Amino acid sequence: MRGREKLFLLIGIIAAIGISYAAPAFNRYYLGIAIDVGINIILAVSLNLINGHTGQFSLGHAGFMAVGGYISAKLTLVYGATLPAAAQPFFFAGVLLLGGLVAALAGLAVGVPSLRLKGDYLAIVTLGFGEIIRVIFQTSDTFGAATGLTGIPKLTTFGWAWALAAITVYVVACLVNSTYGRGFIAVHDDEIAAGAMGINPVRYKVTAFVIGAFFAGIAGGLYAHHKAVISPGGFDFLKSIEIVVMVILGGMGRTVGVILAAIILTILPELLRGVAEYRMIIYSLLIIGLMLTRPQGLFTFGKKGAA
Repeated sequence: MRGREKLFLLIGIIAAIGISYAAPAFNRYYLGIAIDVGINIILAVSLNLINGHTGQFSLGHAGFMAVGGYISAKLTLVYGATLPAAAQPFFFAGVLLLGGLVAALAGLAVGVPSLRLKGDYLAIVTLGFGEIIRVIFQTSDTFGAATGLTGIPKLTTFGWAWALAAITVYVVACLVNSTYGRGFIAVHDDEIAAGAMGINPVRYKVTAFVIGAFFAGIAGGLYAHHKAVISPGGFDFLKSIEIVVMVILGGMGRTVGVILAAIILTILPELLRGVAEYRMIIYSLLIIGLMLTRPQGLFTFGKKGAA
């Protein structure tokens, strides 16, 4: 299994880099959608570790995305212009990593006090923390306050987005399928039984939260350097809901299904651009229909954790 996962990772990275070199020949509109798909795969797979594999219900993923996006964008705006072109890829990798680490620290700060809760209570607490993070950026002059940050260099390419998406899928799949990762599944199935077997449910939930927040921060950095403009409104409650919908539609704990759902729900708004104002209504009806007809998710083939 591990050898197959490494092969898929290698193929994914090589394909992403190869297509990225040919990207100038592609239509810029479709290329932008493809980059959005890669970013959303990172967000959905990382949230799936928390909501799907560990059985929690977080509604604050957009907040961690905002942390990574703002931190990496600010560093690029302050220091990026002084660097030679040859150093830009290494600098970009560094700011993405730093944004992810700060988001992971935010995830730890949120997780330690709140993850002793579960169910509806945890959802409310994570929603509150996500809104606190958004409001902090909205009131901070350092990060542009309500206007946000503009003029961010467009450093995100197809290769960056899809290579990092492949790495995210690989890390989460290897973690869940490892001996240690079985603890996440045990916590998901029955916290009391897991505790009786010597597993610390809080530690596993915090670990999942921190790792999920880290990759959300990476996705935020890619998003900021793709759109060139970020504002607090782009990381609100509705953004968290969009990511949750991807996880529910794909099947909780099903990596392949979540990837397919991320692809569909990124492309679908573009196909419905003429009725964009009804997008959230369509999403809501989709969830209602899904819960009534197929509560396990549309793409529930294969075992949980399979990449």
